Amino acid sequence: MAEERSFDAENGLESGKGEKELVTDVTYTDVRVGSVDNEVARTRAIQNGFAPLRFLNQGEQWLDEKMGIETQGIDRIPEEEKRPPSIINTFFLWWSMTMHVGTLPIGILGPTYGLSLGQSAAGIVVGTFLGALCTAYTGTLGPKLGLRQIACSRYSFGFWGAKLCSVLNILVGGGFAVVNVVVCGQILSAVSDYTMTISVGCVIIAVISYVVSVFGFAIIHTYEKYSWIVAFVLLCVLLGQAAPHISASAPAQSSGLALAGSFLSFLALNFSSASGWCSIAADYYCNYPASTPSLKVFTLTLFGLLLPTTFVTVIGACLGNAALTAAYGPYNDAYEDHGLGGLIRTVYHPIGWSKFSLVILMFSVLGNNIAINYSSGLSLQLLGHWFHAIPRFIWSFLVALVVAVLAIAGKDHLSTIVSNFVSLLGYWTVSFTFVLLIEDKWFRRHEGYNLSAWDQPAKLPWGAAAVTALLTGYLAGGVTGMAQTWYIGPIAAKFGSFGGDVGIYLSCVFTAVTYPILRTIEKKKTGR
Repeated sequence: MAEERSFDAENGLESGKGEKELVTDVTYTDVRVGSVDNEVARTRAIQNGFAPLRFLNQGEQWLDEKMGIETQGIDRIPEEEKRPPSIINTFFLWWSMTMHVGTLPIGILGPTYGLSLGQSAAGIVVGTFLGALCTAYTGTLGPKLGLRQIACSRYSFGFWGAKLCSVLNILVGGGFAVVNVVVCGQILSAVSDYTMTISVGCVIIAVISYVVSVFGFAIIHTYEKYSWIVAFVLLCVLLGQAAPHISASAPAQSSGLALAGSFLSFLALNFSSASGWCSIAADYYCNYPASTPSLKVFTLTLFGLLLPTTFVTVIGACLGNAALTAAYGPYNDAYEDHGLGGLIRTVYHPIGWSKFSLVILMFSVLGNNIAINYSSGLSLQLLGHWFHAIPRFIWSFLVALVVAVLAIAGKDHLSTIVSNFVSLLGYWTVSFTFVLLIEDKWFRRHEGYNLSAWDQPAKLPWGAAAVTALLTGYLAGGVTGMAQTWYIGPIAAKFGSFGGDVGIYLSCVFTAVTYPILRTIEKKKTGR
């Protein structure tokens, strides 16, 4: 029988049932004073000692008083200060983050790779389920530790190693945001009968996403709870209007190893799409009490992410089937000439209804981009005290600005961006998840977590084991098993001329094997 685990909220430690093996002898009050207040004090000292930062901090406080924006940043949230929304939000949160048109391009890649509709659907279901397992697990650390996701990773990667995770997290979020912004740019262009350029549309959605994201945790949870409903209805209508031109019986365009390679690559894309959230999930759960059952958080997150992601991605595969596999003339022309926005415009009819639906669907992307801007700002603050001293709304603005610029630069290459970028995510997200999983369930199954150490490098692990395991998984597994348009690894090359992406599975194996060995050595050498 699996060992029952409990969380000692008084001492901030997790332990096996009936045990209270304390890492330190501090009380809960000491934890708060020794960690949270000291972190705040260091940050405030930097802000007060540098005039521009002092001005920005005062501006943030003014915005908080007048408009209610969140100023909390990356600080750990003590139990008595937690303000949890309803636990059901851990389910509906993901519906709004994934129930939008930005998820459609991943599904369209199934037919683009030459898969039949049935094969595409199978790759979507299996890949999304496996990826959602990663996000569901990492999210359980948020209530337990009261920390944002990358801050949680400091107990494995150490103070300095977690900075690498911060950078990778920013790249992940930025890549997803670029895809979303380009899709919205195409939609706005289609609504204007292509008189508005895609670039202008990209700027508009980037600005709206940023403005909403600065209000922080509370408004995000409220918005995400309801915003998916309209998108769900419109996407059902989209599928219904496209249905007469979908050919479910159309065969795959390849066979043998080439077909296996295409399927593996498409499955990897869907895994990466769902697992890409694993580095931010706890950002939205850290306000829940430490007593919140981990199984409940895990289950709600798993199905909250799996169901809508699968639903929308399958619709994308259906649209790709009609436009590319069945090659229905109007759909094919619209997609080739104007991208996804033009395709959706043509599927919806009549034209008045089409434009109305496109405008509403554009706003469905906000739930996703809001979360990305919010979490990217937090990740930047985790890079160091000087980064922390700069208000989150400034970092979120810079992220939105860079995303808009990249979206404008890549507006004519959406499929290439999705194919190359999204699949690269899985190599790091699977390694990140397994490092946190092994640390939590193996190395800390008795001693738990010293919550006062979250921002104290001398009390955290060195992180050498975690970083080495992550890089080993990425370089030894990801590089040899990846299948991209610009590079096909030697193992991936065994699956046809275009290769089959098996980098995720290899990354998983290499990380799972190397981390326990390296972490055991690290603990013996350092004692932490």
